[in-house]
This record gives sequence, C-alpha cells and structure tokens, in this order.
Amino acid sequence: MTAGRHFLQIPGPSNVPDRILRAMDYPTMDHRGPAFADVGRKALEGMKSIFKTESRVVIYPSSGTGAWEAALVNTLSPGDTVLMYETGHFATLWKKLAEKLGLNPVFIEGDWRGGADADAIEARLRDDKTHEIKAVCVVHNETSTGAVTPVARVRKAIDAAGHPALLMADTISSLASVDFRHDEWGVDVTVSGSQKGLMLPPGLSFNAISEKALKVAETAGLKHSYWSWDEMAGPNETGYFPYTPATNLLYGLNEAIDMLHEEGLDNVFARHKRHAEATRAAVEAWGLEVLCKVPEHRSPVLTAVMVPEGHSADRFRSVTLQNYDMSLGNGLSKVADRVFRIGHLGDFNDLMLCGTLSGVEMGLRDAGVPHRAGGVQAALDVLGRKFGAERAAA
Repeated sequence: MTAGRHFLQIPGPSNVPDRILRAMDYPTMDHRGPAFADVGRKALEGMKSIFKTESRVVIYPSSGTGAWEAALVNTLSPGDTVLMYETGHFATLWKKLAEKLGLNPVFIEGDWRGGADADAIEARLRDDKTHEIKAVCVVHNETSTGAVTPVARVRKAIDAAGHPALLMADTISSLASVDFRHDEWGVDVTVSGSQKGLMLPPGLSFNAISEKALKVAETAGLKHSYWSWDEMAGPNETGYFPYTPATNLLYGLNEAIDMLHEEGLDNVFARHKRHAEATRAAVEAWGLEVLCKVPEHRSPVLTAVMVPEGHSADRFRSVTLQNYDMSLGNGLSKVADRVFRIGHLGDFNDLMLCGTLSGVEMGLRDAGVPHRAGGVQAALDVLGRKFGAERAAA
C-alpha cells in the first residue's frame, strides 16, 4: 500500500470532488415519486445553462458512446451520408459506429495533429450538389491528441456552402472545461458525457438538440427505442424519465452544475487555459514536443506529449505509476506507445498541476527519457504571472 493520494491525471474520467461524492451519497429516492420531479427538472434545466442553449437537453444513463448513437439514430435514415473528420481515435470510433448503424460516413483524413479543417469541410459540402450529406460530425476536443476543433468555423463553413446538413459536435471531453455555445454556434446536436469537465463518475450522457434537429427527427428512419428523443419528451416535461434514471448520478450532476456556476463558467474556462499554458511551458522546457502542431487548436483539457524516437511512452507511464503513484493517459491506436497524455481538467488547481508536472519530470528521469530539467520551474513562472498581474492591477 502506498501513502498519500493517487494522482489520476488521465484526460478523464477526472477526479470527483468530495462535494459531489457527498451529494451522491444520499439515499436513492423513488424515481416515480413527487420529490424526484425537483431533481429531474433541476438537472434538465441546469444542463441547458452548461450547453448554453434554450432548446431541449436529453439525459441518458449511459456512456458517451450512447449519446453518439442517439445523435445519429434520431436524425438519420439507413444509407444516409454523414461527413466526418479524422481528428484522432475518438473521431474514428464515431465513424465506425456510424458504419455499424448502416450509415455511409465520408471521412476526411487528418494527421492527428490538429482539429478539423473547416475549409476542407466547406469544399466537400460545395461538391455535394445534390445534398446527399445529411450531417457533419466533428469532435470538439479530441481526447486522443489534445486538439480542439473550432466548431463556430465549421458552422460558418456549412453556411458558406449553402448546405442544409445538420451540424453535430462531440463535447464529451470539453463541456464545462472549454467554452462551447450550442445555440450561438448553430450546433444541431451536441453530444457529451459526465466523467470529464462535469466532474462526475462515468454513467450519464447528453444530447443538446436544436429545433431544426427535432424537426428532422420526425422523418428519420433509423430504428431506435432506448435512445428515442420522443420517448423522453413527455416525462421530461415534468422532471421524470421514461425508464429508471441514474438517480444518484443526477444528485451529483445537480451539485456539479451549482459548483460550475459558483465559480463562473468564464472563470472555469480561464483556469483550464492557464493550466494548459503552464503545462506546455513545462513540455517546451523539457525539450519534448506537443502532439498538436497547431497552437490555436491546443486543448485546455489535456496535453499529449511525444516521446523521442526509440523510447517507449508506455514504459515511462509504467515507471511513473510505480514510483510516484500517478496515472497518465496512454497513446491510442495510431499514436500508441509514442505519446503520453497529461490531463489537467475538472476539479483541478495550481498546486495539483505542480504536483503532476513534478511527477512527470521525475518519471522522465527515472525512465531514461531524454529531456532537459526545469519544466516544473517553467510552469511555475507561467502560474506566477497571473498573480503578478493581479497585484499590479490592485
């Protein structure tokens, strides 16, 4: 047994704060009883404020994969073409899911080192003169690579092409950590999950749905039952669900929403950006390379770091876990054993970041990965600038 706390620094599931754990610790209530209506209504209405939407939000007892499926099966018909962009492992999984549902995903190839290219999406849509493409699907924050797609630019690209396709965005690893505006950016279906920026355990997923998507859903032909938006509609109006909800997770969700608004969403986003900047300063000082090549696409949620040729990222992670009881994210599929991922999201502060980066620097040393010392100090310098600016302003 090791002393002290385990550092869970993967890019999700993120650490669950004590306040949320205590909220989930209440006795399970009757999900058909009168008291539950307040819990359900608060969760459904509260999530609208997190998605920044006035339209409907649906909550499922499922992983984010379920919300992917729900977005597709409620709006599309067998054989429909969907345009997707290869930003990394999770964009690829969403594409494979679309294939299994009998859809025809057109995949724009990417190099896994940036977000989706809105210009490339616009070009494909302009070529689609007969409007065979029914939806454009992008991952807002690609967890496998640490790259953010500029979703507002994708909407502008769709509009510039004069194309009627729906816009769907996966915010599973970005919601409540990276600024996202469902209504303002013209997103038709936003997909998310509970275990990252919302600071909950896995088990809840979400669809935020535009009026256009609800209208399209009236004639969609893919079979669905569990994922049906229609089945949710009636019960949700009074705070209930058509089947047994994840009651205790909803307790925690309501607490998480309160915590996010108490800090202020803009402050939450700024905190994540500051921690990302400090982390990248450390990576640069170590002489290592960030996987995402496009600076403006680099994620506030995580940093994917490339190890030098001939060295194993997985061995480094194993040594770090063994010596310092810290879990870091592994490289997935195309970048397996070539990168490690530092999660800096959710319930996370400056001291936690400093401990994380200290563990990384010591792990690099112990695993024999070539690097320069001084990464932690570089991060401290970035974090210190914030307080210096505040003192000057005062």
